[in-house]
Amino acid sequence: MRYMLLVYGTESRWTEEERRACMVESLGVCDQLAAQGKSLASSPLQSVTTAVTVRVRDGQTLVTDGPFAETTEQLGGYYVLELAHLDEAIAVASKLPPVTKGTVEIRPLLPLDGLPPARPLPAAEGSSRPFMLLCYDDEEAWRAAGPEVLREAMAEAAALARQLSDAGQYASASPLHPAETATCVRVRDGKRVITDGPFAETHEVLGGYYVILAETRDAAARMAARHPGARLGAVEVRPLFDLSGLMQSPPIS
Repeated sequence: MRYMLLVYGTESRWTEEERRACMVESLGVCDQLAAQGKSLASSPLQSVTTAVTVRVRDGQTLVTDGPFAETTEQLGGYYVLELAHLDEAIAVASKLPPVTKGTVEIRPLLPLDGLPPARPLPAAEGSSRPFMLLCYDDEEAWRAAGPEVLREAMAEAAALARQLSDAGQYASASPLHPAETATCVRVRDGKRVITDGPFAETHEVLGGYYVILAETRDAAARMAARHPGARLGAVEVRPLFDLSGLMQSPPIS
């Protein structure tokens, strides 16, 4: 089973040295999972101050600075893992360094026919850089629209992924199972706390993601506007954090 682990936290609670140490330790966890054949993709995201949110209403694209939700804790990174079951996902989430200060939301990925195979992100070179498109859905609106409309939208989303892949701008994508399938994990004072449901009780919830390559944030936002979810919800655009410097630096003692 494939799971997405979404790491939420308050950016201001971390000093730069703490954030760097957390990333280095997280890279070690990723290496262990990769050695076991369980890690498919992962990355921290740039600060929420770098985000833009895209909506399409009546054919007009609306782009606003800032993240989709103005909350105290924001999405700071993600992992996509191949694991046996939810209990294993909870065990992994409990070991992630950010879980002691934030929350890890676990969501199962939803298979979608027509998606191109995931590609590794290229080395940091050239003019393109990776961005994550976070697709926030109004699940009630989609239910009201009916199953045929949803099927058509998912087919359109898969077609967009194929177009991006043909253009060399695609890394990975997937819808997620509904928010009711989410599990949240926190560790406080050494004690693990597990709750059912998504991290944030909002009207629009994360329904899927793309990792793409674009030359600029504006170019990434134009790609986001082509996603069918932007017509009933919103797509947040965030650049991925460049880890190459951390990978080449010595461990923090």
